[in-house]
Order: sequence, then C-alpha cells, then structure tokens
Amino acid sequence: MNDLSPHTETGPPRLGEIGLNNFAPYLMNRIMGRYNNSLRAEMAALGLTTPKMRALAVLSVIDGIQIRQLAVYAVTEQSTLSRALDALANEGLVRRMPDLNDSRATRIHITPEGRAAFDRLWPHMSETYAQMFQGIDDEEKRAFVRTLQTILGNIRKHDF
Repeated sequence: MNDLSPHTETGPPRLGEIGLNNFAPYLMNRIMGRYNNSLRAEMAALGLTTPKMRALAVLSVIDGIQIRQLAVYAVTEQSTLSRALDALANEGLVRRMPDLNDSRATRIHITPEGRAAFDRLWPHMSETYAQMFQGIDDEEKRAFVRTLQTILGNIRKHDF
C-alpha cells in the first residue's frame, strides 16, 4: 500500500505502508548524502570536509555572521562547526572577530583565501546541482524549490 494520506482509520500510516520512496525525509537524506559524496574528492583536494565546505558556502553569501547563525545555515552542530572553524582559521580561510553589539558573541568572516578555496569548489557544486535537476524543466524546478522553502518555514525554529 502506498497511501500518501496523512491518516488512516487506525492512525497515521506506518512507514512500511508509505514506503521509503514516498517518504520525503528519507528521499531528502539520500539526495543530500549523494550530493555530499559527489563532492568529497574535490573537497579533499582542497583540504575541506563537509562542515568546512558548508561554512565557506554560507560565508561566501552571508559574511560576518555569528557562529550560532552560521551553525543553523550550515546545518551543522555547533560543536562540529566550532572544530571546523578552528581548522579554517588555522588555514587562513576564515577569521573570527568580536561582535561589536554583543560582547559574548563572535562573528565569522571569510578571508580572500577562503573565498578562493570556495571559488575552486563552486564549479563542482554547481555541476552536481545541475545534474540533480537534469530532465526537470525550469517551472517544475522553481515549484520544487518553493515547496522546499514552505516546508522549511513550517518546521524551522529560527527567524532566518
């Protein structure tokens, strides 16, 4: 049975009734796993891990944000991100600066070297992204992204 309705007479359908290939969280995890795996060789060549890459990607768009915000955007536990930021700072790819408005907070900035590292990785990320949407027209892609944005809005815990 592949009933996608949210409830049956006896409660919500079980995962086995829905099927893994109809369960969006499972599909999203598989997609992101494949996406990250497809970039692993390029990241390793640049000395990057997935948390480091995610931090540089976010900082390439939103530079100078607080660590707690960066953890949310990079979808990385703050402790994991902190270790990644230590390594990135030691490599000269990011720098920490005190937050002028909050003495307890630190802001993270991407350095020119960090931007250059990310710029070397970006073509691979872009190519993998394009491959994900192969055979999907622009209208369907836009609708899918809007759906993902709505889902994120429905479950998010932060105002960003």
